[in-house]
Amino acid sequence: MDYIKQLIERYPVLTDSEKNIRQVCDILIKCYESGGKLLICGNGGSCADAEHIAGELMKGFLKKRPLSEEKKAEMISVVPELEGIDLAMLQQGLPTFTLNSGAALTTAFANDCDPELIYAQQVLAMGRNGDVFLGISTSGNAKNVFAAAAVAKSLGINTVALSGRDGGRLKEICDVSIIVNEDETFKIQELHLPVYHAICATVEEYFFKE
Repeated sequence: MDYIKQLIERYPVLTDSEKNIRQVCDILIKCYESGGKLLICGNGGSCADAEHIAGELMKGFLKKRPLSEEKKAEMISVVPELEGIDLAMLQQGLPTFTLNSGAALTTAFANDCDPELIYAQQVLAMGRNGDVFLGISTSGNAKNVFAAAAVAKSLGINTVALSGRDGGRLKEICDVSIIVNEDETFKIQELHLPVYHAICATVEEYFFKE
């Protein structure tokens, strides 16, 4: 199913972003195929969007994603105690990490070092060549998101921006930018949600057929 085509039909205002949305899907598919992971961050509503995206990718979104019988048997062969656990309840996930979730780390680093680098520090520690970084900022100018994108790019990580208005500084540094055609923050966020839902659905369908 072409979820991007459906997205544009439902939200014609996103027509100019279609090419970049499809490109981001391709980048994520290549990342996951090579064993990479997605690192995401944002502030405020964009922080909530980062968590939302991780929720759609780390478990079933539109697909069930069951473990294969072979995988379950392999797991039980290593840990026989799993025989008593309903492994059918587990779902296959696509590795995705939100950089805003570690309260102890982020508050310690903000207090001891520099609050504008709380996301950059985590990218430096966890990011590897072949991963993807997604920075969400409605203005494209969030300093902590920009710093994380800059560090990611320096490490050879593919960088993606999800933004609005003119894309701000993120557009200048990221490999691909999805800039929705709105200026007000809440309207930008209203368009971000269907965009990343379509991306998650597209990537999920590629890896999971059931």
